[in-house]
Amino acid sequence: MTALPDDCLARNDWICGDYLSSRRHILLGAVAEHVQLTVVSVALGLVVAVPLALLARRHRWTAGPVLGLTTVLYTIPSLAMFSLLLPVYGLSSALVVAGLALYSLTLLVRNLLAGLDGVPDGAKDAARGMGYGPTRQLLTVELPLALPTAMAGLRIATVSAVALTTVGAIVGHGGLGNLIYAGMNSYFKAQVLTASVLCVLLAVAFDLLLLGAERLLTPWRRGARTGRRGRVRAAVRRPVAAGRQP
Repeated sequence: MTALPDDCLARNDWICGDYLSSRRHILLGAVAEHVQLTVVSVALGLVVAVPLALLARRHRWTAGPVLGLTTVLYTIPSLAMFSLLLPVYGLSSALVVAGLALYSLTLLVRNLLAGLDGVPDGAKDAARGMGYGPTRQLLTVELPLALPTAMAGLRIATVSAVALTTVGAIVGHGGLGNLIYAGMNSYFKAQVLTASVLCVLLAVAFDLLLLGAERLLTPWRRGARTGRRGRVRAAVRRPVAAGRQP
């Protein structure tokens, strides 16, 4: 009976420490490319989404076409999207960035517009009463109040971009997706599992990072939550204190 090899790479195990140590530079390069593609594509989507949302809010008749167009873009399968963009960008990282940016538009535009529409009329009336012009009111009152809803869309768009970046492996620019696809073709278990786990960890890290940024940018929400908790505790204590009275 032939003994199994001691090397986990030779045994082709799913979990293999030797793979991590021997291919650390490959993994780091793939992670760096994955992060770069995700950040650039979402940032580009945000640059396009903000003017579109402001246009849809200022001219309400454009809201339907804008939301409809971005929704249609989101329904296009990723392989078809990259194929449509191929004549313009060729087999390059710009192809992946452009595709991911288009996918992010529907989430970014819809949430930003919902956040702006949800700003209380009282806050806008107070700003106008203080002499704020339209631009100052937008920048100092409406956008900050719309930030929580907009950040929710940004978080979802970023996590989706982390997942969709792997499809870029079909053109050789998929970050960790390159390792996943190569590992699946050769049935290299450790490479497939390691790259997949790193994708999940990247998505979680981006989500937590954006959640922390949202909390830093909206300190008034922390105060409101603290105030609500205090009122709940006080309401609970009052019946208890009343029951202890002789």
